Amino acid sequence: MDENLEIFTRLWEHAENEVVEFKKAETNFDVDELGKYFSALSNEANLREREFGWIVFGVWDKKHEIVGTSFKDGEVALNRLKQDMSQHTTDGLIFREIIPLEVEGKRVLLFKVPATPRNIVMKWKGIAYGRDGESLKPLNQAKQDEIRQQPPNPDWTAQLVPNATIDDLDELAIATARIMYKKVHKSSIPAEEIDGWTVDEFLSNSGVMRDGQLTRAAILLLGKPLSLQKIHPAVAQITWTWEDKDETVIDYEHFTIPFILTVDKVLAKIRNKTMRELPGGTLFPDTMKQYDDYTIREALHNCIAHQDYTLQERISFVEGDDKLYYGNGGSFIPGTIENALEHKGPQRHYRNECLCTGMVNFNMIDTVGRGIKKIFAEQRNRYFPMPDYDIDNNKRSVGVTIYGKMLDEKYSSLLKTNTDLTLKECVWLDAIQKHRPVTKDAIKHLKEKGLIEGRSPNYIISLTVAKLTHQIGHYTKEKGLEEKLLEQTILQLARDAGNEGFKLADVYEALHKNLPASMNATSKKRYLSRLLSKMGVSDLLQIEGRTWRITEIGLTKLRL
Repeated sequence: MDENLEIFTRLWEHAENEVVEFKKAETNFDVDELGKYFSALSNEANLREREFGWIVFGVWDKKHEIVGTSFKDGEVALNRLKQDMSQHTTDGLIFREIIPLEVEGKRVLLFKVPATPRNIVMKWKGIAYGRDGESLKPLNQAKQDEIRQQPPNPDWTAQLVPNATIDDLDELAIATARIMYKKVHKSSIPAEEIDGWTVDEFLSNSGVMRDGQLTRAAILLLGKPLSLQKIHPAVAQITWTWEDKDETVIDYEHFTIPFILTVDKVLAKIRNKTMRELPGGTLFPDTMKQYDDYTIREALHNCIAHQDYTLQERISFVEGDDKLYYGNGGSFIPGTIENALEHKGPQRHYRNECLCTGMVNFNMIDTVGRGIKKIFAEQRNRYFPMPDYDIDNNKRSVGVTIYGKMLDEKYSSLLKTNTDLTLKECVWLDAIQKHRPVTKDAIKHLKEKGLIEGRSPNYIISLTVAKLTHQIGHYTKEKGLEEKLLEQTILQLARDAGNEGFKLADVYEALHKNLPASMNATSKKRYLSRLLSKMGVSDLLQIEGRTWRITEIGLTKLRL
């Protein structure tokens, strides 16, 4: 907190400029306007070779006064803001952080705006913005051209390793890579021709050797473990951990290069159980493995391909009772999962272009953008929950959880009975059933299709869907009793309490199980408190201090 206060003080001591913007925003602020400022400061930070810019809410720059702000109060509201805004920015990039501070007893918000990546112009709803002093305006063409003409950040994996030779590579790894290369290129290059290449020619054609020297990508994919010292201080290691249902570590093992051979060793550790029966006694037509082979392999290959090796971190692979977790260092290039699922064709750029080229040639990944989509599709085909992606661009980390069992029968029933659902709709419904936030556009779409109902944040599957999937009982539990029935129960409780009266805690004890299952205890108490106040306004109840009592009007209504 002290560090953030120092940042605020430093910003506050200077006037606005192209990378710092102050706003009063005492109660609210137009999100569309905020998006324009995000675009402008992101572009200007790039042009001035700054790592980021700042937007500060709760201050009045003209009078140099701290006024405070109630804009998007609470962590949930701020996270939803970032999620909603990411739908309209280039590559889904958004604030690195939104930091609430208390300054002079008032709430201030610091929005940390990352500089747009090199050669990429940051846009908001398709339009690029910039600054001219304190003025916000569309980014002029000269500045856009300056950004687009910037060379991309150098590819760490493409750097040559001057003291590395063929002797630093594993012979079995090279032989395996040659077999895979022939498989990938069987329609364009005869196998006999590939067999006739020298090792140098093979590696050059694979893209991992240049000008007769090995790249770091060659060491990662094909190198002997001892050759790691030649790319020091980079860490090239996968740590497998086995945890029980209480997340207690039972076993672990570290694996290193050559990654082309390591993946099979890591995946051999998984207890991929054969499943014969789903919860509720539903039999599979045929038995199937708990995890799809393509999914578990693709997810690990993605970690290797997109790891930021300059961070000197291990790739994590955690096996639980019914889920797998993969984690790697680095920002998520597509920005959001929605972008990855919607994007057609390959990404415009990759962090590790050379490494990805080698992995494509060795049949480990493809670069046409279908890997993540296929993982989601495979989970949908099994009627299992969608993968959970944990993307933290601030900490520069990406994690994904793959589920190996059904978590919610109503969700699985929905997938079985609604075979025309798009993959995007499945992802949104999956978030709803896990009580995770989704964008306003997603909520609007699902409501228009009659798939969900309710109010934020307590959305549930709709009555129509509940009937189709034979889940009326579950629907009623999720939705909770109607307000009129709750009022009658409260009046009955009030009559039983008599002159002694009752408190909110008594109502909660009597009714909390009859409220929507998606509500937590705090939300239920707030709802009941509002209902009591409403009944007080209607003269059904009266309050003295914190004690409620029934009125004559309330008794009359109870008798009816």
